[in-house]
Amino acid sequence: MSRPTHVLGISAFFHDSAAALLRDGELVAAAQEERFSRVKHDARLPVHAIDWCLHHGGVGRDGIDAVVFYEKPLTTFVRLLRTYMKVGVRGFPSFRRAIPLWMRQKLWIPFEIENGLRSLGYGSPKVWFTEHHESHAASAFHPSPFESAAILTFDGVGEWATSSIGRGEGAEVTLLEQLDYPHSLGMLYSAFTYFCGFRVNSGEYKLMGLAPYGTPRYADTIRGELLDLRDDGSFTLNLSYFDYLRGLTMTNERFADLFGGPPRRPETELTEREMDLAASVQAVTEEVVLSMARRARERTGERRACLAGGVALNCVANGVLERAGVFDELWIQPAAGDAGGAIGAAYLGWHRMLGNDRPPPVHGRDAMGGAYLGPSFDSDEIGAWLDEAALPYDTLRGTDRADAIAAAVAEGKVVGLFQGAMEFGPRALGHRSIVADPRSPDMQSTMNLKIKYRESFRPFAPAVLEDRADEWFELATPSPYMLLVAPVAHERVDTATLTRSHDPADLRTWVNERRSDIPAVTHVDGSARVQTVAPDRNPRLHEILTAFEARTGCGVLINTSFNVRGEPIVCTPDDAYRCFMRTGMDMLVLEDHILHKDAQPPWPEDDAWHEEFVLD
Repeated sequence: MSRPTHVLGISAFFHDSAAALLRDGELVAAAQEERFSRVKHDARLPVHAIDWCLHHGGVGRDGIDAVVFYEKPLTTFVRLLRTYMKVGVRGFPSFRRAIPLWMRQKLWIPFEIENGLRSLGYGSPKVWFTEHHESHAASAFHPSPFESAAILTFDGVGEWATSSIGRGEGAEVTLLEQLDYPHSLGMLYSAFTYFCGFRVNSGEYKLMGLAPYGTPRYADTIRGELLDLRDDGSFTLNLSYFDYLRGLTMTNERFADLFGGPPRRPETELTEREMDLAASVQAVTEEVVLSMARRARERTGERRACLAGGVALNCVANGVLERAGVFDELWIQPAAGDAGGAIGAAYLGWHRMLGNDRPPPVHGRDAMGGAYLGPSFDSDEIGAWLDEAALPYDTLRGTDRADAIAAAVAEGKVVGLFQGAMEFGPRALGHRSIVADPRSPDMQSTMNLKIKYRESFRPFAPAVLEDRADEWFELATPSPYMLLVAPVAHERVDTATLTRSHDPADLRTWVNERRSDIPAVTHVDGSARVQTVAPDRNPRLHEILTAFEARTGCGVLINTSFNVRGEPIVCTPDDAYRCFMRTGMDMLVLEDHILHKDAQPPWPEDDAWHEEFVLD
């Protein structure tokens, strides 16, 4: 009997490094390095993630058939050199910072990978390289439920490409058109992220969350001065306003003059200007995405589309695209950013390098397994750990467990859920989640300030029973990966509150208004980032939602990631307990074991723990 064929995909050395494993063409494991190292957006070679994937997949010492890296570093290096040659001496500060890292590490990636595998006790298989946007495209199409589809990718930059239009059919992924650096939708969005005082490659989702507080009064300025969008979806940026080609910042003084002054300093008060800038660049981003999508439909003739790349995590733009009806169906890679490139690289290795066919997808089912691709922990193992640590807990199973959690949430308690395999990608989908009652008008502010320790303006997402979703949201399709923003159902919304004028300086009052029947997950524009929960994909979260609905009549819960600001999502029971004790959570669920905060021994730590995490 022949052994299975294993392909290891790796993304690393820029941000959000990760590993993914295919066994005989099936995706069996994927994990991000940050979850193990506890360093947010960890860019290092993902040795911990690789080690876990290989052990989980039962891969022997010489059992790796191919290793595939998600981009071509030499091509990227050529792009950097050409850029520095073009900008001349003005780019020297950036050159001086970047080149030593390339000479020391990034030009030697095959050796870094071989050394890393050797340190883990594995042999040295051949290392292949794919192009960055090919990896994104493969991560979007191959796990999708479609036999053929248009493919859209958009991010900051890979080697040269910043966006692409392609097509997938069977085992083949083909890029048909691409937009090249320095003209980049991701770079445009990141420039405004930086200018509004948030961290690039981390705070873009904050900018998206801030947008509904503003009005797009700068959108015409962006269209007129910064971006020339053509009918075919391509565009050019006016580079005289940006500094990312040659400097150490995203924007320059001319950009600041155009938008009324210098960039906001991080952690200072947000002003109406930042809100309006966020609304404006969000509106323009949606226009570009729609324009590219129409071009992809025209070029490929496909009725379905797959999306990946960092911009595909802009769930507001995704919702606009879904409602526009450019395509009949969308499928978005849940780990759409660089981490997901590891999945795409592994699939390209399986199909392109090893020459294997793609089996016909099961109708309506993707190959991501709900994105539950990371470590899980046995309930008995956790019980033994709790006993050894002398931590008090109760053990409940089945409906008793779900009822106890639902009762606590209905009483206004905040509950940490640690159950099943860890999610892959930036969204917590019920396995490493914090849940609470969405009916409470002050719960959004309470959780932001006392649980997550983050800015009060940031919205929370709802998890809803899939067969009840249309009762609560204007959503025509399932959204299992929390990647679509949709309006809250009209009959659930207080229209007068939504249309009332507000003082932008008083965000706390604005956030805590009762805008709908589920105010804690209703953003100030009446929208929500929805996760639909089906019993076959996420039975334990579905059980809890069902119990909460039976108790309250509401089949919706707040679902946010199990972490605090600047911390990666928890991976182990120890991570979960530590986060539980450091925050205002009331209850912790570790598989079948329930821990109550007021029964726990004192936590021997002061507030200095916040310094562990770099703020995002």
